[in-house]
Amino acid sequence: MSNVIISVKDLVKKYGQFEAVKGISFDVYEGEIFGLLGPNGAGKSTSLEIIETLRDKTSGQVIVAGYNLDTHPEEIKKIIGVQLQTSGFYPGLNLIELIGLFAGLYNRKVDPKELLRSVNLEDKAKAKFKDLSGGQKQRFSIATTLINDPRIIFLDEPTTGLDPQARRNLWDLIKQIRSKGTTVIITTHYMDEAELLCDRIAIIDSGKIVALDTTDNLIDALVATGFERPKDIKKANLEDVFIQLTGHALREQ
Repeated sequence: MSNVIISVKDLVKKYGQFEAVKGISFDVYEGEIFGLLGPNGAGKSTSLEIIETLRDKTSGQVIVAGYNLDTHPEEIKKIIGVQLQTSGFYPGLNLIELIGLFAGLYNRKVDPKELLRSVNLEDKAKAKFKDLSGGQKQRFSIATTLINDPRIIFLDEPTTGLDPQARRNLWDLIKQIRSKGTTVIITTHYMDEAELLCDRIAIIDSGKIVALDTTDNLIDALVATGFERPKDIKKANLEDVFIQLTGHALREQ
């Protein structure tokens, strides 16, 4: 197995008497796509924000690429990329200007066109962020996580609200990023997305991890209990029909 790049031990986060994260532990391996899944309010976003240095923990230990969160948070910030929600961008700036802004914050020299090319947005270089489609905004948001050439990127529900073509295009982009050696941590409410993308997943509920394994192993374990779906599974689903009839190509203005 690959080297551990994130190690979380007995992580706790309390808000007064309420315990949002209840002593969770997990490792993320270098170069994998790791999914942290759970219903709303389960504690997954809180956990990730702690790892991302955006939120203080109550107790526990977090090590990222050998750096202890308690003693070297600034070093952790240098090697991670965090996807911003689209509301975090100045809508009136074009993409070249936004990349220049973020590159300045990171004190990095970046080729804006090359970065845009990597997320299939080169032809939108002079477009204002507010004029992009939903899928384009999400791809640009992911592009900004790559500006500081991070070892790890965090993607928070990156395909929410996208049409099927844009969604599958984003899947390809995430796999492409991982193929270059970057570790990807992703949250999603789409189980088909997690099954397709993630090497391993942790399912968190009520502040505790209730399962952690590969998707195949988790599914096999459920089947071994005697679980069966109420009807036969077809070889395709409605999304496959939609894509087949309308094409794989993105349709963006």
